[in-house]
Amino acid sequence: MVFIDCFGVTYTKSANKYIRILERASGGFWQENTCPSTGVGTDQSAWKHILPFFMRDYRVLRYDLVCAGSVNPYYFNFRRYTTLDAYVDDLVDIFDALGVDRCAYVGHYVSAMIGILASIRCPELFTKLIFIGASPRFLNDVDYHGGFEQGEIERVFLAMEANYKAWVNGFAPLAVGANVLTAVRKFSRTSFNMRPNITLFVSRTIFNSDLRGVLGLVKVPCSIIQTARDMSVPMSVATYLKNHLGGRSTVHLLDIEGYLPHLSNPDLLAEVLRRALAR
Repeated sequence: MVFIDCFGVTYTKSANKYIRILERASGGFWQENTCPSTGVGTDQSAWKHILPFFMRDYRVLRYDLVCAGSVNPYYFNFRRYTTLDAYVDDLVDIFDALGVDRCAYVGHYVSAMIGILASIRCPELFTKLIFIGASPRFLNDVDYHGGFEQGEIERVFLAMEANYKAWVNGFAPLAVGANVLTAVRKFSRTSFNMRPNITLFVSRTIFNSDLRGVLGLVKVPCSIIQTARDMSVPMSVATYLKNHLGGRSTVHLLDIEGYLPHLSNPDLLAEVLRRALAR
């Protein structure tokens, strides 16, 4: 299983690109690889309460997105990471470096989009894709409700530029969406760990992305995990994904709020992940 959110310990250089590889599980025997990956504003600590449910049965591969606050900002190349394809390159290179030839991939937020693109490029690497809070496009369009108007997003960017600390303090409780103060503090801490200019740059990349046209090329089985009340991803997006992905897909609705269930309700998310992995 590959939980991709953000984990890491060492750097390797592959094809002239620096990749941060977090931790490779060692010892024991696992029937399947799993890879979890995080969204913007989080790091490896986001999976802390999820991983114990899977370490016995899976070889868990974890890594940091290069934009994560836990990664030395020196490695973030503003010229290179202008599209999500560069993150896909990193993921495929990591699999190659670790000799991973098949895995189940768990992607949160932008990492779900990275998983979609990676599965189109290298479908043989993935047994299944599991998305948490995934969206192929965050902006509204004709006959598509992504959740945001362009003007709303621009105001968010202006707020981030004007006072990043104030923006994080206001955004964190909305993102967590539940009265879980420990989760709000954790998300605030990992968001503050990111350099504001990197957060803004990556956010612009995400909100300018539109993967709707390639969803039909995804043939790997997909599980879509969606919370009932998510300020960033409305329920209609999960339905859109199910209707437009090219392979078999299922939707798992969590009757909670917020787009960070691995922080706000890890026990519930772990239960749903187990069912999704067993399908």
